[in-house]
Amino acid sequence: MARDISPIVKQSRREGVALAPKAHKVMAKKSGIPGEHANMRQRGGSLYLTQLREKQKVRRMYGLLEKQFAKLMKEAEKAEGLAGENLLQLLERRADNAVYRAGFATTRRQSRQLVSHGHFLLNGRRIDIPSIRLKPGDVLEVRPKSQKSEYFKNLDNIVASSNTTPLSWLKSDPKKMQIEISGLPKREEAEAGINEQLIVEYYSR
Repeated sequence: MARDISPIVKQSRREGVALAPKAHKVMAKKSGIPGEHANMRQRGGSLYLTQLREKQKVRRMYGLLEKQFAKLMKEAEKAEGLAGENLLQLLERRADNAVYRAGFATTRRQSRQLVSHGHFLLNGRRIDIPSIRLKPGDVLEVRPKSQKSEYFKNLDNIVASSNTTPLSWLKSDPKKMQIEISGLPKREEAEAGINEQLIVEYYSR
């Protein structure tokens, strides 16, 4: 399964947003773009560059490769409503994102790994594809065998330390190790600091 394995801290510094907890500490000490010619690359910037960086930021935030992201953008453009908001909703409805948003993982990379290793059941059936799209009424739960692992025995503490905010479309129950999809994600519930219009403009060039 294709995935981006480049250093998460370096990605975070490049996009100016912490993509993992450990990136917060590094970025507090080292700000700006990594690399020998970072200062040169920070000067100025065209509209195209601004659009590109926003696209890269969101793509890396959700852990998608370029081909996957472009495919989602095409689907978002064909759907009714605003293409940018459609894109964010499609990203939020991924199984790995739901696991992360429920606080069952501290990063999206970790949630992707949990799903791809088959630790979850979707409506009673084992899944191992992080990109599976969830819909209202779906139930994700930790499979019985996985519940015995040390990681999931400590799930209450993991969720408590994740600082997740309640979402209207998702209900999590750490004690039952269950996540219920109760609706569709709202625009204001997506990650903060995203300008989806720049992404739409990038792909409409």
